[in-house]
Amino acid sequence: MKKLMLTAALAVLGLGSANAQADSDLVQVGVKGGINFSNLTGDDIGDTKSRTSFNAGFVAELPITERFSIQPEVLYSGQGFDIEQRDQENFLDNDDNIEAQLDYIQIPVLAKIYLFDGFNIQAGPQIGFLINEEIDNAPLDDSGDTDTDLAEDIDFSLATGVEYKFDNGFFIQARYNYGFTKVFKESDLFGDPDIHNSVFQAGIGFMF
Repeated sequence: MKKLMLTAALAVLGLGSANAQADSDLVQVGVKGGINFSNLTGDDIGDTKSRTSFNAGFVAELPITERFSIQPEVLYSGQGFDIEQRDQENFLDNDDNIEAQLDYIQIPVLAKIYLFDGFNIQAGPQIGFLINEEIDNAPLDDSGDTDTDLAEDIDFSLATGVEYKFDNGFFIQARYNYGFTKVFKESDLFGDPDIHNSVFQAGIGFMF
C-alpha cells in the first residue's frame, strides 16, 4: 500500500509538473491537510460515535475554463468510528476511547466550479483503498491494537464540498464524503449489512 500511495502521489505531481513546464498558469499542484469526523451510516448500524482523525496528501488543479477545473487528489484519510467514548472533556485527548479504525488512501477526482472570486463548489467520485483495519483501545499509543479482517478492501464514494482559495495560493475547505460501497464483507455471522462510510472533513492547503 505504501508503493500504491507513492505511485499515485507521483502521478498527481508529475501531471502538474509536466503541464506547468508548458504554461505555469494552467496547472497548480499543492498539499493539504485537515481534520476528519467519521462515522458509519446505514440501515444496519447501531448507535456509534464519531471518530476524530485527520487527512493529508497532495492535490492538483487542472483548469478547463476560467471558472471550471478538474481537481485530482491523493490523500491519507483516517476513518472509522468510536465504539466507546470515555473522555468527553477534550475530543483530541481520546486515549481512553475505543476506536474502530478504518484508514484509507483516498483518490478523489472532483469537478470544481468557481461561483465568484476564490469561492468554489466541488463534487466528484472517490475511490478508497483500505490500508489499516483494527480495533484500538489506546488510540494515542502503539499498544492496544487488534487487527481485524471484516471490511472491504475498496470503497467507492461521492465527495462534495466548498472551498475558498486566496490569491496567494492558500485555501480553506469543508467536505462531506458518502460511501456507496458496503463497508463490511458479507459473512455467515453478520450477513450482508447495509453500512456505509460517512465522513465530514475540514482543512487547509497551499497551491504552489
